[in-house]
Amino acid sequence: MSARLVIVLSAALLASACEVTTQLGQECLLIKQDPDRPGESTAILEREILAGQDFISFGVTDCEDLVCVRDANFAKDPNPEAQAKGYCSQDCVEGSGKSGCEVTDTGVAESIRNGITCRSLLLDQASLERLRQEDPVAYRRTFGENNSPYFCAVTLTP
Repeated sequence: MSARLVIVLSAALLASACEVTTQLGQECLLIKQDPDRPGESTAILEREILAGQDFISFGVTDCEDLVCVRDANFAKDPNPEAQAKGYCSQDCVEGSGKSGCEVTDTGVAESIRNGITCRSLLLDQASLERLRQEDPVAYRRTFGENNSPYFCAVTLTP
């Protein structure tokens, strides 16, 4: 192979590697810790999700950032025994809006792609900090190493 061909191929590979896509907004399955098997996770079923509430699941291997969310307006599966779904999320910086939550995967549903923004999903920052100080073990078991209530999620509509 000529040196010129090697250089051209290398440049083409490097250029294509610069396009970064994330899993933000892609469908994922919600999980929780299995109460019968410590350290193991189990599926969350539709019947376990209360209507009209945001839900966040940590440790989800479907997502590169291990966070799957389901906003309060997410369409519920009519089968109560179906595994609950959401979409991949990531933590973000308060006030970053859509710029902190850019969806790069073109296969993500338009409603998620156009509606996702940085917003509080858990508790407010003060409540989260109080819980962490009061019982660090329970906090870590529930929230992992997360210290922020802000995640990329679809803006709620009334």
